[in-house]
Amino acid sequence: MQYVKTGNAKTVLVVGSEVMTRTVNFADKKTFPLFGDGAGAALLGTGSDEQGLLAYQLGAEGSGGDLLCIPGGGSREPLSVAGIAEGRQFIKMDGRAVFKWAVNLLADSIRAVVASAGLTMNDLSLVILHQANRRILDAAADNLGIPSDRLFINLDRYGNTSAASIPLAIDEALAADKIKRGDLILLSGFGAGLSWGTAVLRW
Repeated sequence: MQYVKTGNAKTVLVVGSEVMTRTVNFADKKTFPLFGDGAGAALLGTGSDEQGLLAYQLGAEGSGGDLLCIPGGGSREPLSVAGIAEGRQFIKMDGRAVFKWAVNLLADSIRAVVASAGLTMNDLSLVILHQANRRILDAAADNLGIPSDRLFINLDRYGNTSAASIPLAIDEALAADKIKRGDLILLSGFGAGLSWGTAVLRW
């Protein structure tokens, strides 16, 4: 947004791409069915003065990093024959703890960003959340009072495509004519790290 606003760039390409099948352990029945491969991209450019990001929040909670991570293969734990035999190169997730964190995080972050933009939940035309888990999405929507017709979901078709999930959802929402010029759209992504980003924009 700042590159475009200041004139340092006319157009910015944003890409989210994941090949989750390379990082999941197919023997882990609690984790591997949740994820899918995917990619999405968006071009950002200048619009009218009313368009663009109205408010956003980025954050990370490193104390929860072990709740969703790939423990082996980095500088802290280089892969070894023993590590590979233990499956340390695959995603490890404490599903219950991540669920609780994500639901609370979404409620807090979304409320803060919507308030910072001077809006209410009723002003939002569409809410697109990271497509991680249907129970997380439903619980967050219930907590925030977001009607089901304003919450976009395509998780049932692709699984959790991580960084690709919001770009894919935006593309499908546009194709379904659910986003129109001037609409107020809320986006929120979250995941390993534990990290998150939430934004309200006028389309």
